[in-house]
Amino acid sequence: MTSSALPRTPSFRLDGRTALVVGASSGIGQAAAIALAEAGAQVTLAARSIDKLEWTVEALREIGFNSTTLAMDVEDVESTEHAIEHAPAFDILVNSAGMARHGPALETTLSDFDTVMWINVRGAYFVTRSVARKLVAEKRSGSLINISSQMAHVGGIDRAVYSATKHAVEGFTKSMAIEWGRHGIRVNTICPTFIRTPLAEQTLSNPERVRWIEEKIKLGRIGELTDIMGPVTFLASDAAAMITGSALMVDGGWTAD
Repeated sequence: MTSSALPRTPSFRLDGRTALVVGASSGIGQAAAIALAEAGAQVTLAARSIDKLEWTVEALREIGFNSTTLAMDVEDVESTEHAIEHAPAFDILVNSAGMARHGPALETTLSDFDTVMWINVRGAYFVTRSVARKLVAEKRSGSLINISSQMAHVGGIDRAVYSATKHAVEGFTKSMAIEWGRHGIRVNTICPTFIRTPLAEQTLSNPERVRWIEEKIKLGRIGELTDIMGPVTFLASDAAAMITGSALMVDGGWTAD
C-alpha cells in the first residue's frame, strides 16, 4: 500500500465559505463568529443593533480577518427573511440569538413565557428555514447550527420555560435535518453547559447556584467561551460531513448521569 491509498483527515478549514452568525454581539455568538473567521470563512455578524457588532468587526480586522454586519431582529420574521433573501447565500449558519427569564415554574408569567418562546423557538425556527431556503434555491449544501443547551436534555431549577424552548429547538432541528439531508444541508445543535457570558451573569453571581453547577459538571469547572469555538468550527467543516440531526454536548459531563 502506498501513502496515496491511506485515508486523510477531512479539512477543518472553511476557506471560501460564507457564514452568518446571529446573536453575534457578545457571548457565544461573538465567539462563534471569531472561530469561523479564524478557520477562513467570510463571516457576517448579525444582531438587533449593528453598533454592538462594530467593535468585533474592527477587532477582527486588526488581526487580518474581514467581516461584515447585518441588522437582524429575529422577533421580526418578515424583516429577517427579507434580509437573508437579499444577502448572498450562507454556507454556514450559527444561530445564537436567544434569551432567558429564569424563575420558579409556579411564578411564570404569560409575558415571560411568550417572550422567551418567541425568540428562542419562533425566531430560531425561521432564521434556520430562511438560510436553508436560499441554499435549496441555489442548489448549495450547507451546515446550519443552532445553539441549544444542556437544558434541552435535562431539567433545571428555575428553568422550566427556558428548558422547554431548547427541547423545542432540538425537535425542529432533527426534523429539518431529515427533510433537507437530500439537499446536502446538515442541521445540528450545540448544547453548552453554563458558559461565562453576560446571559449567565445572574446565575453565576449566586454562590449557591455555582455550587450546584460545579457539582453537576463532571469536569469540575464552569465553561468558557473557548470551549464552544472548536465545536462550532468542527460542525461547520467537512470534518463533520456525516453528522446531521445531532446534538453535540459541550456540557462537561452534566448529562452523563
